[in-house]
Amino acid sequence: MKNCKRISILTSGGDCSGFNAVIRAVVNHATLIYDEEIFGISYATQGLLASQVMSLLACWS
Repeated sequence: MKNCKRISILTSGGDCSGFNAVIRAVVNHATLIYDEEIFGISYATQGLLASQVMSLLACWS
């Protein structure tokens, strides 16, 4: 049985130079090397509580 791992990246949506590159690197490394699922959560804690979760693999595949 495969041990499925998931990583979520929680962001507040504010401007931050280089943050898109960091998210892209995490998604690429985690999916290509470790075969893990990556999810993004918008609007920080409010998005987590409202289940505003999206798969990030679809965004960069």
